[in-house]
Amino acid sequence: MNQPRMAARADRAVGALLGVHAGDALGATVEFSSWAAIRERYPDGLSTIVGGGPFGWKPGQATDDTDLTRAVLLAYLEPGADVVRTAADQMLVWFDGPWPGRAPGTHPKDVGGATTIGLARYRRTRDPRLAGAGIDQAGNGSLMRCIPTALAVRDPQRRMLESMEISAITHDDPRCTIACAAYNEIAAALLDGAAPDDAVDAGSAAAVSLGGADVADAIGFGHQLSPATMAATGQTWLDGEAAGYVLDSLTLAVAAVLDPRPLHDVLVDIVGIGNDTDTNTAIAGGLLGARDGSNAIPRPWRSTLQYADEFASAAERLTRAA
Repeated sequence: MNQPRMAARADRAVGALLGVHAGDALGATVEFSSWAAIRERYPDGLSTIVGGGPFGWKPGQATDDTDLTRAVLLAYLEPGADVVRTAADQMLVWFDGPWPGRAPGTHPKDVGGATTIGLARYRRTRDPRLAGAGIDQAGNGSLMRCIPTALAVRDPQRRMLESMEISAITHDDPRCTIACAAYNEIAAALLDGAAPDDAVDAGSAAAVSLGGADVADAIGFGHQLSPATMAATGQTWLDGEAAGYVLDSLTLAVAAVLDPRPLHDVLVDIVGIGNDTDTNTAIAGGLLGARDGSNAIPRPWRSTLQYADEFASAAERLTRAA
């Protein structure tokens, strides 16, 4: 890869990681809030990272979304013999401590149910491929953390396999594993400079090839939705009302990356939809950052982010390695 192309890809990789982090931090303030409650409190939309929320986050502090993204990222930086096992080990470090920004001996403020089950099984079995919370658990807790695989792995078949296996450490329902694979095919295409429509088509093709018709349908539905309209009206047209269902979050991310407006405006609207605001906005932010690059992250947002410098350095390192 020539130097200009590598520099452009590295910038988009930085944007992808910071997009996850910024979306997470922006949405954390109103996590679990309804559309009506957010509209009343922020009639023009929440556009500043201020922290707070039900867990009392500091401005820019990582929630479980960004922390688990960091766990997967660390695994790709030092993968060992089996990157899936290394990712599971890093998740256990996060779960049990020590972890940056947390007092020794304390646990994360917020841990999803499937993540708790999957990591407990991994601690017991020591086999990341025998963990997972079961096929009836289809939350978005692995989709929020999966984008490092898109940054690190250039071969599509390996990328899809590792996306699915790292998802399955905690979320082994096929809707989750295939959603992660499809999302990372979208992200990988964007990192290589593809137009959003073409990138989304690549994700849909991956879902179909893996037997995920429902995942492909969720991607297709993203073409029909407008984040601005959803934020203005409170009407989502989503099966789970954007409250944590993995395919809802995937649909919103597709709608976001197909929206031609700047990253800032789109993420403000994803937050405004309500419910699982931090995770939905983190997942959308990853694709928007991969589309638009690091300069799309507003400087006031970036200056607050806990892992801004670490993520930027890691993204550049993975680009060189890939």
